[in-house]
Amino acid sequence: MSKKIGFVGLGTMGFPMAVNLKKAGFEVIGYDAFKGVYEKASAAGITMVETLKEVAEQADEAIISMVRDYAQNVDIIFGENAILSAQPKNKTIIVMSTLDPDTMNQLGKKVEEESDLRLISAAVSGGASGAQAGTLSIMTSGSEAIVKSFQPYFDAIGSNTFYYGEEPGNSQVAKLVNNMILGINMNALAEGLKLGEHYNLPQEEVLNLLQVSTGDSWVVRNWSDISEWTADTALAVLLKDLKAAYNEGLKHNVTLPFNALSSTQLFDSMGKEKPKAK
Repeated sequence: MSKKIGFVGLGTMGFPMAVNLKKAGFEVIGYDAFKGVYEKASAAGITMVETLKEVAEQADEAIISMVRDYAQNVDIIFGENAILSAQPKNKTIIVMSTLDPDTMNQLGKKVEEESDLRLISAAVSGGASGAQAGTLSIMTSGSEAIVKSFQPYFDAIGSNTFYYGEEPGNSQVAKLVNNMILGINMNALAEGLKLGEHYNLPQEEVLNLLQVSTGDSWVVRNWSDISEWTADTALAVLLKDLKAAYNEGLKHNVTLPFNALSSTQLFDSMGKEKPKAK
């Protein structure tokens, strides 16, 4: 009999992740506040339920949270008719949302002190395309024994799983490090291409050179996709993470000058319109 795993948050990333869990042989018990996804999810073989309580009751050992932020995680766990309303015991919340490290630690502490649930963090990198292909990089932290026991779940949705220690927030630090380096590399490549353009160098030939030379990077090899990122999609998400990394540096007196410059110059370097101030 296949294991039942709960999945809350079937959005752009969550839906294909849940589908890949189903394809791997798990029975996925799904819930989303947006009922428009239910028909599509049911057609993909996901068992959709009407309440978070049902998710907690039916899941065998784990519930994945792929909701947006700290407030939504608190709401689905502690809110009215939420996961805790089922009084679950010996089950684990796998938070795959992107939170800042301190907030993730705060959420882990709240779960530990106010429930019989356990919490591990499992940040992901790879975007919607990686979620669809099942090739996400998964950065985990929390109880090592629990993380290891859930490896089959991670294998279903990703290609690589990494472990960063007992503190739930550590996985979020790893994601910020990755995205900080991504942002710096994007600025570097965009500036290099700008100089080449000034001298009328064919951009494709510059990229071909970099791919077989010391300037190579993931950014170089995926520039055709990255160059299409816009202020209201992936660039906005990256800018948020660059700012979060900068704030972590300020809090802990870790100087990150290239990160600070990259967050300031990101849209200029990419030749993109900046997002409107909120």
